[in-house]
Amino acid sequence: MKSPTTRRPMGSARDAAEAAFKAATAKPAAELPVAKAPPLPNAKELVSIRLDREVLAHFQEAGAGWQERINTALRKAAGL
Repeated sequence: MKSPTTRRPMGSARDAAEAAFKAATAKPAAELPVAKAPPLPNAKELVSIRLDREVLAHFQEAGAGWQERINTALRKAAGL
């Protein structure tokens, strides 16, 4: 009767080495950089927002500067 042999784990040695490297070099979530507030007061921030087509058309009717008009209306609505 043959003696039992130990089986090698599934996967290649390269896969094991890549997994070990990834684990050793990956930053834990706690160490990832946190987004900071803009350094300048009253700085604008680029965002994406979904608006009703009618709302967008209303602000674009007067031509250029429609984004600033939306910003002004939002500030007024927020009481700022």
